[in-house]
Amino acid sequence: MNSRAMIKPFRIPLAALIAGALLLSGCKSAPSPSDPPLAGAAIGGPFTLVNKDGKTVQWSDFKGFYRIVYFGYTFCPDACPTDVAVAMRGLDAFAKTHPKEADRIRPIFISIDPARDTPKVVGEFAAAFSPRLIGLTGTPAQVDQAAKAFAAYYARGKETSGGYLMDHSRIAYLMGPDGQPISMLPVDKGPQAVAEDLTTWVK
Repeated sequence: MNSRAMIKPFRIPLAALIAGALLLSGCKSAPSPSDPPLAGAAIGGPFTLVNKDGKTVQWSDFKGFYRIVYFGYTFCPDACPTDVAVAMRGLDAFAKTHPKEADRIRPIFISIDPARDTPKVVGEFAAAFSPRLIGLTGTPAQVDQAAKAFAAYYARGKETSGGYLMDHSRIAYLMGPDGQPISMLPVDKGPQAVAEDLTTWVK
């Protein structure tokens, strides 16, 4: 993490994101109150990236596991470390009461700054938060494919004395064992809220 860089995170209204994703998914019946918030949304899809060891990782490698997916960058001084820390603390809290279910969750951090976020850098960033967290990066084209699959916004921002900024959306997606979107974890409300959401949807 680079404390010299500053970020003014780009925020996409959640309602707009969900509405757009649902439109992309085609005409479907309205979800029932018991359905996950993102049921039927066109979020998630195939990608090919690399892990801390430079080994190829594909979205299909996580089949059978719930997944927490967050797009950010390691030089981010505030938004990314804050959100990732909350998500991982929430997962740890969930694991204390639901250890078997927690073992079925794979938290994933995907860099949107491949120019600076090498496999080694992303691996060190992920390890700073949890041994559970999987850090992924790739070529610009690979990262772009993954971001588009998850309706994640990112763009290179202004230059500063400490390096350039990256504008990006701040969403921690909870995805199901078959890769289906379930919900956006409430990282803005703290670890306990994340743990409660995981309790609701991870079975």
